[in-house]
Amino acid sequence: MKSRVSLKTFASLKRQVCAIAGAVAIAGLAGCQSGGPETPAPKAPVAAPEEMAPHQLVSETPQFLRLSNTPKDHPPVRIGLMLPFSNGSPATRALANAMLNAAEMAVADTENGDLLLMPVDEGTGPADAAKAAQKLLAQGAEVIVGPLFAASVSAVTPIARDRGVPVLAFSTDRSVAGKGVYLLSFQPENEIRHIVAYAVAKGHKNFAALIPQNAYGDKVAQSFAQIVADNHGAVSDVERFAPGASNVDAQTQKIAKTNPDTLLIAQGGVSLRGIASMLGNDGIDTAKVKLLGTGLWYDPSITKEGALTGGWFAAPAPHAQDAFDAKYRSIFDSQPPQLATLAYDAISLVALLAPGEPYHRFTRAALTDPNGFAGVDGIFRFKQDGTADRGLAILQVGPDGFQVIEPAPTTFQAISG
Repeated sequence: MKSRVSLKTFASLKRQVCAIAGAVAIAGLAGCQSGGPETPAPKAPVAAPEEMAPHQLVSETPQFLRLSNTPKDHPPVRIGLMLPFSNGSPATRALANAMLNAAEMAVADTENGDLLLMPVDEGTGPADAAKAAQKLLAQGAEVIVGPLFAASVSAVTPIARDRGVPVLAFSTDRSVAGKGVYLLSFQPENEIRHIVAYAVAKGHKNFAALIPQNAYGDKVAQSFAQIVADNHGAVSDVERFAPGASNVDAQTQKIAKTNPDTLLIAQGGVSLRGIASMLGNDGIDTAKVKLLGTGLWYDPSITKEGALTGGWFAAPAPHAQDAFDAKYRSIFDSQPPQLATLAYDAISLVALLAPGEPYHRFTRAALTDPNGFAGVDGIFRFKQDGTADRGLAILQVGPDGFQVIEPAPTTFQAISG
C-alpha cells in the first residue's frame, strides 16, 4: 500500500483550510435549528427492530489495539475500517485507498485523539471479509465501517451482530441492511422516491419507465411501482432493455402507446443521450411527456442532448462536494471519487457519537436518530431497517447546465417517513 500522510502533517495542512473543514464537518441535526417554533420530529417506522446481542466488550484485554500514549484506564474509540484493498480490479483498489484517505481526513478533522482507525482488507470474497471481521473484533473494534460489497456485508453481519458491534456498510444492496447493518450509500430508491413525489406534486399522475437489465436497473424496477403507488400515481408501462443496446425503439414505442405523462429513464451518459435523441421518432413528445431521471443524470455531457432539456432528476445539491474535493486534492494531490465522501461521513458520525459510554455509544437509538445528521453530500439518517434516507435536491436539465428547482432540505423535520 502506498505511503500515507501522517496525521500530524495532515493536521497542520488542515489548519490552513479550516474554513473548508467547517463546511464539511458532520453534526447531529437535533437542536440545530434556530428561529420559529420547534416542529416535532417525525415518528420512526413502526416495524419492530431486530434485537442485537449486548456488546461483547465490557473491559479492556491485552490483545486490544491502543495507541502508545493512551492511558491504560482510558479505552480509545476503536474503529474497524474494512475496504477491498486487494481486489482484482485496479479501479476498486484505487477506490478503497481513496476511501481510506477520506477516513484519515475525518479522523484529523475531529481533532479527537481517542479515535483509533484500524484498516483491514475486505479481501476478494466473503470468506476473506469474515476473517477480517473476526480480526477486528479480536482487536476490540466497537464499530465496523465498511465493507463495500454486498456479499462481504452478508459474511460480516452474523459475526458482528453476535458480538453486538454495528456495521456502517457502503453497499447499495438494501437486502443486506438490518440486523445491525446500516447502509451509508447512495441508493437509487431514494432518488426515485424524491423525483416521483416532486412530479406528482407538479400534477403528473401517469408514469412509465425505461430501465436497463442490470443490477442497478433491478433496484429501480423493484421499487418504482410501489413508490408511484405510494404517491397516488399510476404506472402505465415499464420496459427493460439490454445495457449498451444501440436500439431501444421497440421498448419506447410500447411505452408511447400507453400515453404516459412522465417517463423515467434510469440510465446515464452516452446511452441516455442516444435514447433521448430517438424518443420523438418513437412517438414520445417530450413537450408533453416529462422526462425523469436518477442520479446517473448528474453528468454535464447530457446537457448536449436537446431532448433532455427540461428533464428532472434528484441528486445531492450541486457543488455540495466542492469543499471536500478541494481539501482532498490539497492533501493527496489527486481528485477523490464520489464515494470517498461516504467514508468521511462514516468516520465523522462515529466521532460525533464517541463521547458516549464506551461499548454502549453506538446504539440503535443513537444511529437511528430521526433528526438525522449532516454530511458532505447533505443530510442523511438511518431508518430502523438499516437503509438510509437522504435529503436530495431536484435538478432540471438546461442547455448550459443543471438548475436547482427544489433545494435539498436541511432538516428531516419537514420530510415524512
